[in-house]
Amino acid sequence: MNENKAKEKQNQVQFDNYKSKPAVLGPYTTHIWNHDPRHLGFLLSRYKFVAKMLEGHESVVEIGVGDGFGVPVVAQTVGHIHGVDWEPLLIEDNLERYADLAFSMECLDITKEHPNAVFTAAYSLDVIEHIPTEREHLYFENICKCLHEDGVFIMGTPNITANQYASAGSKEGHVNLLSHSRMRELLSKYFKNVFMFSMNDEVIHTGYGPMSHYLMGVGVGLINP
Repeated sequence: MNENKAKEKQNQVQFDNYKSKPAVLGPYTTHIWNHDPRHLGFLLSRYKFVAKMLEGHESVVEIGVGDGFGVPVVAQTVGHIHGVDWEPLLIEDNLERYADLAFSMECLDITKEHPNAVFTAAYSLDVIEHIPTEREHLYFENICKCLHEDGVFIMGTPNITANQYASAGSKEGHVNLLSHSRMRELLSKYFKNVFMFSMNDEVIHTGYGPMSHYLMGVGVGLINP
């Protein structure tokens, strides 16, 4: 028997792909995999929600793309993803790992500037909690400036009611945690229609907001295009 061939013929392509192009995680998600791998399940579920909500959109921007862990998930349903992040160390690595995807990236601080393009949808997960309250309006305003007037915006952030269970590292970086009602209030300032979702572990639902660990909000249609 050929030792280089899989015992089950249909599995051979998986071994071949593994040898030619093994998957490589970015710096952030590698750290999570090494220290809290279960957390990657939560992240995948959030990006799956985004992919489902934005299916069919041709031009999408991710605000705070990080090391791009969710890019391949969303790329399954949208035409092109433009990632922005304020960390310059991520750009070259992200572009290299996702060279086969319809993906571009630039480095910018969304509280100071916005991409020089117009997108039909935007999403931003685990970003707002790192932006001081006095600058949060700049975050929303710059996102709206690069959105089509009928655009969709999806945001996600840990619920302030769950902060007592957060790790020490998370608490150190989270300076602007939102509640279910405050997220709705913020989105309602900029979007005509707002839809709120809750999340516990990998499950996204419309249950009681204060009891959710994570919040997902969807804004549709700019109030001031």
